[in-house]
Amino acid sequence: MPVITLPDGSQRDFDAPVTVLDVAFDIGPGLAKATLAGTVNGELVDGSYVISEDASLSIVTAKNDEGLEVIRHSSAHLMGQAVKQLFPTAQVTIGPVIENGFFYDFAYERAFTPEDLEAIEKRMQELIKQDIPVTRELMERDEAVSFFRGMGEEYKAEIIESIPADQALSLYRQGDFIDLCRGPHVPSTGKIPAIKLTKLAGAYWRGDSNNEMLQRIYGTAWGNKKDLKSYLHNVAEAEKRDHRRLSRQLDLFHIQEEAPGQVFWHPKGWTVYQTIENYMREQQRLRDYKEIKTPQLVDFSLWERSGHAAKYSEDMFSLVSDEKQFALKPMNCPCHVQVFNQGLKSYRDLPMRLAEFGSCHRNEMSGALHGLMRVRGFVQDDGHIFCTEDQIQTEVADFIDFLHDVYRDFGFDNVIYRLSTRPESRVGSDENWDKAEKALSDALDAQNLDWEENPGEGAFYGPKIEFSFKDCIGRTWQLGTVQVDFSMPGRLDAQYVAEDGSRQVPVMLHRAILGSFERFIGILIEHHEGRFPLWLSPDQAVIMNITDSQSDFVQSVADRLKKVGIRATSDLRNEKIGFKIREHTLQRVPYLLVVGDREVEADSVAVRTRTGEDLGTMTVDALISHLQTEITQRADLNGVQKD
Repeated sequence: MPVITLPDGSQRDFDAPVTVLDVAFDIGPGLAKATLAGTVNGELVDGSYVISEDASLSIVTAKNDEGLEVIRHSSAHLMGQAVKQLFPTAQVTIGPVIENGFFYDFAYERAFTPEDLEAIEKRMQELIKQDIPVTRELMERDEAVSFFRGMGEEYKAEIIESIPADQALSLYRQGDFIDLCRGPHVPSTGKIPAIKLTKLAGAYWRGDSNNEMLQRIYGTAWGNKKDLKSYLHNVAEAEKRDHRRLSRQLDLFHIQEEAPGQVFWHPKGWTVYQTIENYMREQQRLRDYKEIKTPQLVDFSLWERSGHAAKYSEDMFSLVSDEKQFALKPMNCPCHVQVFNQGLKSYRDLPMRLAEFGSCHRNEMSGALHGLMRVRGFVQDDGHIFCTEDQIQTEVADFIDFLHDVYRDFGFDNVIYRLSTRPESRVGSDENWDKAEKALSDALDAQNLDWEENPGEGAFYGPKIEFSFKDCIGRTWQLGTVQVDFSMPGRLDAQYVAEDGSRQVPVMLHRAILGSFERFIGILIEHHEGRFPLWLSPDQAVIMNITDSQSDFVQSVADRLKKVGIRATSDLRNEKIGFKIREHTLQRVPYLLVVGDREVEADSVAVRTRTGEDLGTMTVDALISHLQTEITQRADLNGVQKD
């Protein structure tokens, strides 16, 4: 009879086979009530799963990540049941769990409407209240094909026909609804605590644009109503912060059909871009990087030698000229090796740090393009360090310090570290991969950083550390990387003369801090909701007159600010001052400076911030000192924290 070992190491003996729910009830009725599923010997199973031999068991509730997945999987079936009750001729197809929720694709003779969505969600809530038991059944494949075809579910029958004939299938039934599924599922519909349907979309059957278009309904599900409310709040915040909407409001950039996935920067947006580029250029100069510029159109043979063609040829833009094939560079690293190769290098020249604001192009699918976040033409703050094996750990540690300094200036203090290790498809020997992975893990450990491993997610030529941060509404963004590469320098004939006179292949560290400038600016727009800190703001101050008699003084103040490098504009329109203040506040200008007759006489301005704070009257010299201090410190005194 089974002995059940629980996560705390305690054991429970039973005289007969027991289900997961039986064990939960034996521990306590409260736990049994909360049980959604269980993990038996590492496998996620239903609460009704029978344990007949000794096993380890973890009870899964809504507080576990596994429990959340079970809830979301079951919510998809709940939606399928509601749709079939309200629209009996609709056919169900595929309904998986996704991040933060689930979706289900349906075939129906007309388009679903927002009113239909409300009715479906209402019916789902009614089914939850009915607390309908959910049971698991087994059926042979051919029987399942006939079963679903007899129900008029042709899509489901097609899915099942693609499964090997000798495989028994699991089906889950709840009341009048049954669907093919591996499970596990909640014991009954009443165990689904908090759901919300979120949107409608189109989707091709099996993701193939040659197939018919289906209707996809998205939803979200959580372990309690508080978490659902928090998630919906963050979704609303994300919509409010959408960089595409804000770019129109703030006149930063646009994208149009004639240049898909490429950015038309407007003066204000380009000011932000150039400010970041100049900042990064100075930071790299201070750390002994040498800035270079390499061609965008390169003979395809270089990409074949580097190994990129075999991995990324479908994502590369190529053309033929003079009977030769060329490609727009999708990344900069092979070109940086060409710069290193010019002139024989000595070990005394290493480490050599090369940096480029490199323009790259990748043939992203049109459906994947998304404002600044996913583009076809972009610029990376790319850098490559050529060094010896002995220098790897020091260089990686120095780069991590560099990255921390930069992120701190942008207001990102809570960095997340992941070490992505060797993928199945890779180049180079296991010995070199071992050395590379150890060098990166040792560098993280040497700085006492908490990190997690990301197995199999390294680049094809080497492992990498990925650096991410969470924005102000909890979204995680991956930005910087550092990668150790023992392979590409040798493939591209890079060498240096070692201390003993022998020719050696350098190690190449690929590194970026911001990644794509375009994506980084998109993240900044959303993180700050367009309220950039002063040093990044395209317009840092606006000076406004109350009447025409102050116009000359307003212009002179603007000129004085511009001469010391402050981005100032004047607003001399014949409008009420309240209207001007409101308009520039909506434009997220950090400092709003008002001039009346009294200010003209005192060579001063009345200072307000976009948050509505009244800083009183300052002389122009005092104002300049105040602004310069905030800009120099890159302090976010008037940015996202106070908004």
